[in-house]
Amino acid sequence: MAVPQGVARAVIRFGSFEVDLRAGELRRHGSRITLQQQPFRVLALLLEHPGDVVTRDELRQAIWPGTAFGSFDEGIDATIHKLRTALGDSAEHPRFVETLPRRGYRFIAPVDAEAGPAPKRIPLALAGGLTVLAVVLLVLSAGGLRGRWPGRATSPRIHSIVVLPLGNLSGDPAQEYFADGMTEALITSLGRIAGLRVISRTSAMYYKGRHETLPEIARQLDVDAVVEGAVLRAGNRVRITAQLVEASTDRHLWAATYERDLGDVLALQDEVARAITDQVQSKLSPPPETRLGVHRRVNPEAYDAYLRGRYEWNAWTEPGLTRSVAYFEQALRQDSSYAAAWAGLSDAYHLLGLFGFLPQEVALPKVKATALRAIELDETLSEAHVSLSGVRLHLEWSWSATETELRRAIALDPNNAMAHQYYGYFLSALGRFDAAVAEMRRALELDPLSPNKLNSLAATFYRAGRYDEALRYFRAVPDPDANSETRHRRMAAIYERKHMHREAMAELQMALTLAGKQDIAAMVEREHRASGYAAAKEAFLRAGLSEAERRAENPYPRPLALDIAGDYALLGEKDKAFEWLDAAVRAREGVLMYLKVDDRFEALRSDPRFAALVRRLGFPP
Repeated sequence: MAVPQGVARAVIRFGSFEVDLRAGELRRHGSRITLQQQPFRVLALLLEHPGDVVTRDELRQAIWPGTAFGSFDEGIDATIHKLRTALGDSAEHPRFVETLPRRGYRFIAPVDAEAGPAPKRIPLALAGGLTVLAVVLLVLSAGGLRGRWPGRATSPRIHSIVVLPLGNLSGDPAQEYFADGMTEALITSLGRIAGLRVISRTSAMYYKGRHETLPEIARQLDVDAVVEGAVLRAGNRVRITAQLVEASTDRHLWAATYERDLGDVLALQDEVARAITDQVQSKLSPPPETRLGVHRRVNPEAYDAYLRGRYEWNAWTEPGLTRSVAYFEQALRQDSSYAAAWAGLSDAYHLLGLFGFLPQEVALPKVKATALRAIELDETLSEAHVSLSGVRLHLEWSWSATETELRRAIALDPNNAMAHQYYGYFLSALGRFDAAVAEMRRALELDPLSPNKLNSLAATFYRAGRYDEALRYFRAVPDPDANSETRHRRMAAIYERKHMHREAMAELQMALTLAGKQDIAAMVEREHRASGYAAAKEAFLRAGLSEAERRAENPYPRPLALDIAGDYALLGEKDKAFEWLDAAVRAREGVLMYLKVDDRFEALRSDPRFAALVRRLGFPP
């Protein structure tokens, strides 16, 4: 039945949804939909007055009482966007929440409810406030008002933070790259605050389109605070709405809106970051050091192309990286002095070479030229120093210069997860395993949802000979991914060292299965049943070598010569192993950095040719 205005309700139904005010839940077809507290409060207030216009001022007074807001009612746009996302609604063709420009919002769908006696009509803001209070009281057991009651700290301590993906308020899915780019820029700006742990983009973007509550996100990422908000781009104007929320309680701490021309977008990003920094600084002890700089104007077309390039680069696929090169070059045609675009181009060539999509002899000179140009224009770009570190090592084999670049990258941005990860790689290659593990742990703390960081920590334990710890972390990495075949081969090697041959064979079979080599897996299994583990392992290695050497005849991409050398070394064929090691050096394969700690080459280390190879690669004594 239709419910008259002013009726007290416990469960409200509309369409396929129902709202349980007592439980504080939104459900669809009986299944609970996660909705954060502020959007739920707004929904409850709109449902108190279906068909009525609820003004933005009334929403502000009811949901954010006592909060100082700017001229654009900061936070409301982002909250309405979240509510519409949960309901599958849209601003252009609303089924539930209608926007009345410059006035407010109205709930337009038919509403049914379990109703009680109608109370006396009271002012909308007060009615909404009472509804919100009821909902808030429901979550007290989860710490919903922590810090506001006597005996509780009223100023939360913030030592870690995540910037959730900014909402795209344009209504145009083609603008997602812009919202994602602004999210990444804000993460980078906040990452320059010493003493503050800022979750990296990879883990933050996991929550794009998801509806976990802020306390749930806080537990998953182990953070104290959350920045959330939205971006609206209209022509060459950009508006960012951002708010800072205490993560464990969903308590609103600060909100603001900023608007600039697109040409001033770099200054706009830092303005938002500075405002958040001001909020965080008072809650960090000692006060943090920040490195937010003064930015010049950027050509709007160049900035747009740069964001599109970063969007493609973050896919870490060959097509995405290739498209990112085109976009970064487009940005530089618009503005050849745009340092960030040079750094992006360097990053793209770096990964194209690292992942084997380009020969290193082609990629590395490009990485060097573009990284040096980026640093010449802006020495403070942490990511450019990371890219340059790869050049110093794999092109020049200068270990000291490599460490200098990596330490500089971390000093410029202590929250650059990739810089910590690469420094961990570098330290493990030199056998400095305790320091390497510490860097890999830091990378994982900054990017806790990244399988790649988890795998890198496990591989570091493996190289250090800490096999039980390696197994624990290897098992935690989900399959399949780009590292699956190598990961399961390493797990097999660990079990082999433990004389657990059944488990070792299972891991070899898994490596083959995940690589799509079912025919080889069947052959190896037959050999295992007929002749045992040693014979099956030899069959595994020889079948892999036969395929790899065929692929090595292709122009590009080719299998790593170092891996072919490693398999020959495991078979005891030293001459063939050194032949392929020489090929790896000629190709400047990055994995040669692990030569001294790669356990596949244990049998070669007493050979004079191995010592000569180590000298050739410039390893420190």
